[in-house]
Formats: sequence, structure tokens, C-alpha cells
Amino acid sequence: MSVADPAGAEHAAPRAEIVTAREVPLGGPRAMRVRRTLPQRARTLIGAWCFVDHYGPDDVAAAGGMDVAPHPHTGLQTVSWLFSGEIEHRDTLGTHALVRPGELNLMTSGHGIAHSEVSTPATTVLHGVQLWVALPDRDRHTARGFRHHVPEHVRIDGAGLRVFLGSLAGATSPVPTYTPLLGAELVLDPHARLALDVDPGFEHGLLVDEGAVTFAGTQLKRAELGYLAPGAATLALTNDTDAPARVVLLGGPPFGEEIVMWWNFVGRTHEDIAEARAAWEAASDRFGHVEGYPGERLPAPALPHATLTPRKNPPTPSL
Repeated sequence: MSVADPAGAEHAAPRAEIVTAREVPLGGPRAMRVRRTLPQRARTLIGAWCFVDHYGPDDVAAAGGMDVAPHPHTGLQTVSWLFSGEIEHRDTLGTHALVRPGELNLMTSGHGIAHSEVSTPATTVLHGVQLWVALPDRDRHTARGFRHHVPEHVRIDGAGLRVFLGSLAGATSPVPTYTPLLGAELVLDPHARLALDVDPGFEHGLLVDEGAVTFAGTQLKRAELGYLAPGAATLALTNDTDAPARVVLLGGPPFGEEIVMWWNFVGRTHEDIAEARAAWEAASDRFGHVEGYPGERLPAPALPHATLTPRKNPPTPSL
């Protein structure tokens, strides 16, 4: 389909770009493997979303499950979202919570927090996503925080959805965010075709967990992330298979700030990262102590010899 401008020239409708995943270890070289689509060299952010890890379904008896020892964060929020299994979360606020399928756990690091993540003994299959949100400069030293929310399951024509952040299809999450965001899980019926009204000022990313889905004219396979620049008021999704397809939809206005990401820290300069690393290695009060984890915390890796520089996105097309 194409659209004509007033002068009569035709332009192809914008198509989604494909961001492919790379496999990396989570929590160390002997830890579980995850598929990471953000950040990439070609794309660092989608809105304020700066990190997308996708894992499973993993047979815990064979793969060992998740066991990530206490580790620090700065300048971000973590969003934990499961499809199956259960993860025990402990942090330096004293939070002891369980991450369960269809339930949002959102942790705000602010100036500094530490936490551990361990799959529970009851978990047989572990499957989900771990997402990070970059905090804007004005809020990146805010107080630590933790929120738990169980989104309502909403049925629309051809799909079921849970909106864990922002608003979509008449459903709105009550969880506040520091920048406008959209985060939702959708399960599309076989061969379903959806047209979702969205904010045209948002850029969007669609991660396919199960199935094959055409997003804005581009077919995405399992573990691929489709990116669509701002400008679209409607998102077109089609399940191309005979089985249900599950996707995670992310969105937000272009972030507008350059960030420096290294290990578990988000800052603005090399010095921000070096100071956070030194504070963690010195066991300073900046990050606190995680109670109840039966083991040592993760040491920080060595800083690279080169100066860390901000990550940049490609230029965003004007609306």
C-alpha cells in the first residue's frame, strides 16, 4: 500500500527495520544465555528503552535456571516480565519479591541500588524478558524504588494483551514513569490482523517471542526486534502462522539524550561510570547491601583502557 502526497507523488509506507539478537551470558560466563537486541551498534534506544534481553523457554533441569548474584545499577529502571517460571528478587531497599508470569516488577536504581535474581525451586521452564529504561538526566539521581503491578488481561479483536506501562487499546497501567513509555505483551490469534492506535510521536519496537509476525510491512521471526520510527498513528500487526503468536511491544518518544552504558550502569560520561564502579568495588553505601542471598556479590569487570563515549542512535526522521 502506498500513500500520495498533495503533489501527486507516491511514497511507500514506512517499513519496520529488523534488529537481530546476539547471544550473551547473563551474570557471568557460566550463567544462562540470553538473546540481546538492545543495545546494538546500530541502535541504542527505542524511546527510553535501552536494554532488551529475551530468554527461554529453558528447561531449568538441563540449563540450571537463573542465579544472578547481587550486582549494582545506576541511572535506570529494570522491568522484569515473565512468560513462564518464577524469579526471586532481593534488593537493597529490603524488597523480597517474586516475579511471576503476567506481573510487572519495576525497580528504580536512581543514584544506586543493588539486587539479586534467582529462579525458584518450583520453576521447571524459565522464559521471559528483562528490560531497562534509561532515566532522563534530571531524574537519574532520584531515590531508589520498587513497584509491583498485575495488569488486567484485555481482549481485543484477534488478540489478548496486558499493558504493563503506558496505554494501549483502552488499557492503561497506573505505574508512573519518568518519560512517556509503552510496554505491553500481546498474544495474537492464528492469522489475526490488528491495527493498533498509538501516539505518532513515539518510536516503537516489537519483539517476537513466539511465531512469525508482520509488523509495519516487515516479517519478524522469533527473537527478532522490529523498529519503527515516529510518525505512525496506527501499527499494523499480522500473525503469519497457524498458531498463536506472542510479542512484546515497546515505545516512547525519542529520548533526546546521549547516554554512556557500561556493565550495569547508565551515565552521561566516562567519569560517571568510573565513579560508580569504584563505589561498588569499595562496597560503599551508594549501593547498600542485599540481604538473604546465599553467596558473594558480583565483582565489577575492569574498565576498558579507552575512554567510554556516549552511544548514539541514527538520526530520527522528522515527523
